[in-house]
Amino acid sequence: RQPMKTPAGSPFFVARPPGGAKLFIIAIGVCALLLAGCGKKDKEATQTAAKVNKEEITVYDINFLLSQRRAVPPEQAASVTSASRQALEQLIDQQLEIQQAQDQKLDRQPRVMQQIEAARREIIARAYLEKIGEGAPKPSPQEIAAYYQANPALFKDRRIYSLREVDIEATPEQVATLKSALPSAKTFAEFITFLKSNNYRYTGAEVVRPAEQLPLASVKQFATLKDGQAVFNERPGGVQIIYLAQSKSEPVNEQQAGRPIEQFLSNQRKLKLVADDLQTLRSAAKIEYKGAFEAAAASEPYQPASAPELPPLISIAPPASESSASAAPQVDVAPPPVTAASMPSDATLDKGLKGLK
Repeated sequence: RQPMKTPAGSPFFVARPPGGAKLFIIAIGVCALLLAGCGKKDKEATQTAAKVNKEEITVYDINFLLSQRRAVPPEQAASVTSASRQALEQLIDQQLEIQQAQDQKLDRQPRVMQQIEAARREIIARAYLEKIGEGAPKPSPQEIAAYYQANPALFKDRRIYSLREVDIEATPEQVATLKSALPSAKTFAEFITFLKSNNYRYTGAEVVRPAEQLPLASVKQFATLKDGQAVFNERPGGVQIIYLAQSKSEPVNEQQAGRPIEQFLSNQRKLKLVADDLQTLRSAAKIEYKGAFEAAAASEPYQPASAPELPPLISIAPPASESSASAAPQVDVAPPPVTAASMPSDATLDKGLKGLK
């Protein structure tokens, strides 16, 4: 044994095997590789939450699953909480099911393969739409204030409505009869008795809804209703009657409404941006209908879905017409108590129909 100097001058005491320096360099290289491999395994182990037979479930899988659950705060996703443990157990069950399905070749069945491909297309298309939607302009404080002022029924004059909803099956001839029978009834209970005695098929519910949970196109109409009045809506196969049993005022100030309005306007602009982009793509693409669809497309050309008409960025006017499926800005206030969905008793319905519509 004799001391050997490194280039830096540090002494190492080593035995010189046959081959001398060459074998020594090889040994050092092997050790370095082993140490690097151990470090890599340790790093990977920290990201592995469980192994199911030979398949690994990682912390990334758990975090992704938790990110899909809005109720879990992001800061909890990185730590082992009851939510993350529950997510892990769910992933373990899922992995066991996947392994069994693959053993039985269920993943090769035509129906399953079609579902997988459909899910893949939907995920990719949604990613593109989200990217397009990111270009939507953010509403300015002036626009938010203008929307607040233009929609008093949602904010300054906001009301909570206790409603009786009745859906009635009826022929066109019966619809005409119902139109005259409703205002003729002295009470809403009397109208319900009329339906029963004439063997109308109907379903009813008793609900409590704030203004923002009404169809956006109906908000102004309901704002004009007084307690004891009703709305008569014709529908395919019958009618729907909504009776306003009572209401109470619960206004929302501009500060409370600011954030919901901003989110609402942003979402509407994203919808319009996406709809406009899709129309541009259709115009530029060569689309050929085949088979039976060729004749159908020729007789009834494609009509793009109507995008919400939004005001220019410099101002906001009251919306002229909006889809009944649109939802108003959801204001974060204490929710009203919800009554069980059932037909009201005669006592609760014994209110006058003065000014019934």
